[in-house]
Formats: sequence, structure tokens, C-alpha cells
Amino acid sequence: MPSGRCEDVSVASSGTVSDVKVAAEKALGQSFLRLARGDGRLLNRWESLQVAGLEDGDCIAAVAQQPKIAATESAFALWCVEGQVVTWGAPDTGGNSATVRPELNYVLQVCATGAAFAAMLADGSVITWGDPNYGGDCSPVRHQLQNVGKLHSTWRAFAAIMADETVVTWGDPDFGGDSTAVQGRLKGVKCIHATHNSFAAVLSDGTVVTWGNREGGSDSTGVQEWLRNVQRIYATDHAFAAILSDDSVVTWGDRAYGGDCKSVQAKLEKVREIHATTGAFVAILADDEVVAWGSKDFIADDERGRKRLPEQLRNGQRVCASRYVLAATFGGEAVVSLGSVCSATMRLNNQQNFQQICSIGLTFAAILADGTVTQKPEDRFGFADVRHRLCNVQQLYATSGAFAAILADGSLVTWGDPWFGGDSTAVQGQLVHL
Repeated sequence: MPSGRCEDVSVASSGTVSDVKVAAEKALGQSFLRLARGDGRLLNRWESLQVAGLEDGDCIAAVAQQPKIAATESAFALWCVEGQVVTWGAPDTGGNSATVRPELNYVLQVCATGAAFAAMLADGSVITWGDPNYGGDCSPVRHQLQNVGKLHSTWRAFAAIMADETVVTWGDPDFGGDSTAVQGRLKGVKCIHATHNSFAAVLSDGTVVTWGNREGGSDSTGVQEWLRNVQRIYATDHAFAAILSDDSVVTWGDRAYGGDCKSVQAKLEKVREIHATTGAFVAILADDEVVAWGSKDFIADDERGRKRLPEQLRNGQRVCASRYVLAATFGGEAVVSLGSVCSATMRLNNQQNFQQICSIGLTFAAILADGTVTQKPEDRFGFADVRHRLCNVQQLYATSGAFAAILADGSLVTWGDPWFGGDSTAVQGQLVHL
């Protein structure tokens, strides 16, 4: 391995690269390894040792991959680049991928709606599974899904950016699954962003094309004259915010979800980054001032009727956001806002910051700087039963009823409602084959 650690492994000469991979993972105590020959060529795990050109006594390099997870409302899918996919959770929302598992090889990306998954393979094709009403059936456009470059999703529809920078969509038309009305404009597409039910595509000339549900941000006609030189787009459930090349901000969509930033527009001149919850945007300015607008569930009117964050959040040195949570850390303290009426301040040990937060309703879990995980409230989802295992955590994910954590050694820890993916024991044995 790059660290210098090495182990001798033995497999049958009639075996495959996959056999070597599994043996190496067991010997090294590290999951999700990618193998390469001495000349640097990556080895195809499905090749025989003979075809791969491996002989007795060869030295093979092993590099640990970082696995990734996608989540529907109640199911998880875990994969490694150019690997396979392991799924668990509610079968009808993507937790059961048995019917397509033989096709799920060389996976580059997995994307999720509320109840379906779509996987992009190395050959540019797409495989879908889960609820057909949520995009789990791409058969109407399968012939178009060749040379796909990137997948995106709303709650019930998928959008694929093709190699030629056009777009193919499928799923519920009311959630962006039908892009025919704007298809002629979807050329030179560089990236796509999504609210709950609308898509926004940034073109190569810095303009934006939107489609989907009118109430969810698909109607950008009122701001099109300002949507020039767009650099980045962020989304709440029903509104978009775009940072332009001059670091100013343009918003559109449902004003109750952040679609109208007029109350703070004067301050939004030098915006460095934006964080989004389900219903509010939080902008970090060049001078580190924090400005927010959107849902009253996260920010409240002050005595002059202006939308403002709680004082402590405005002074945060680092701000994180999840669907229902805003958090700011400064020094050895963290302020967590679960809506404007439910805030709490907590001490962090050794001047730690939140590295990532993830939430289920008003329960949040956060990775701290030392790789451990804290959860508030602690007595929900069976967190106490797995706390001791949550060390060196790299990533956190959540469905609407369970959490999943990937550790540095490639192991997987889940907790929460089993039906929502909180119990992964049935698939732990499959992880060695990724």
C-alpha cells in the first residue's frame, strides 16, 4: 500500500483478480481496495490471473478507494468507482436491486430520487431500479441514454447530462421528468441543480435554463435578464439561488423557501459561498459575515421585520447546513439551530469543528474533527448502540429514518429504523466483493 505496509497473499493460479483483492483486503484489514500491477496498470477485478498477466511472486500495489452512498427515502446504495453496488433498506424504494444486480458492474455514479436509483456505468449507459413512478423505469428513454456523463435528480425524476452536453430526462413530468418544452435550449449544459421538483441547468455561456414544477423554481422568467455569468447554483426544496461572476446573488422560486432575497439584497454583494436547508439560504460573505433568508422555521423576523439568524449563528467561524439543521462553530462551541424556536449551544472538546452534518427531521448527526460522531438528541435511532464503533468516520448519509457512516478502514456502520436502512447486517458480507 502507499503507506509502505505489505502482506503476502496466496490464491489459486486458476483464480481471478477479484480473488486476490478479497485476500488482500482480509490480510491488510482494509476494504474497497483497487489493485494495480508494477507498471501502474489498474487491474480489472473480473479478469483471470492469466489474462491480467499476474504470476507467482509478483508485487501488486493496493490503493484504498473511498466508497460512496446514495439514499432514497428509505433505502441506501453503496458503491465504489468502477465497482458494483450493494443496496439495503425498503425493497420497493430501491433497497432490492436483485433484478438488475448482474448489470451493475463498472459503476461510476449512483443517483437517487425519493424511491428509485439510477446508476451510470463506465460505458455511459444507465441502469435504474426502484419505484417506476419515481424514475425507477428508464425504458422510455433507454435508447437515448448512451454516453451519459452525469446524473441528477429531483424527488421523482432524473436528468442525465450527455457527453455532447445535451440533456435526457425521465420520471414524473411534474417533477422535471419531461423537458421537451426547453429541449431546444438545453445545449452546452455544464451542470444541473435541483429543488424538490424542478431542475436548473447552467449552460456554457453562463445562462440558466429551468424546467419542472412552476411552484418549485422552474419559472425563472422574472430573473432571466440577471442570470448571466452564473458561477454556482444552490437549492432549497422550492427555490434557487445563483452566485454570479461578480459575487452577487440572484434568487427565484417560492419566496417562503428563499426565492426572494430582497430583504437582504443590499448585503449580498461579495458572497463567498451559500449553504441551503429545506427552506432557507445562508450566505457567507467575503468578510465572513453570515446572511440568511427564507423560511421562518430557520430564521425569524427582527423588530424591523428583517429576516435574521440567531445572533450566535451570525458569528460562526464555520457554517454547515443539512436539510433541517443549521450549525455554526467558533472556538470550542457549536450553535445548532433546528428551526428558529429550537436552538442549542454545546461545548466541543479540543476546539473541534463540525466536519459534516446530516439530519433526519429534528435529529442531527455530525462528524467531528477527530472522526467521531455526535448525535442530538442522543436517545433516538439507537445511536447509543453504535457510538463506540463510530471512529475515524469519513462520510455520513441519511434516509428519512436511518443513518449510515463509512469509516476510514472502509467498514460500514448503520443505525435507525431497519425498514429505512438502519440494519445493514444482511449485506455486510457483500462489501468485500465491491
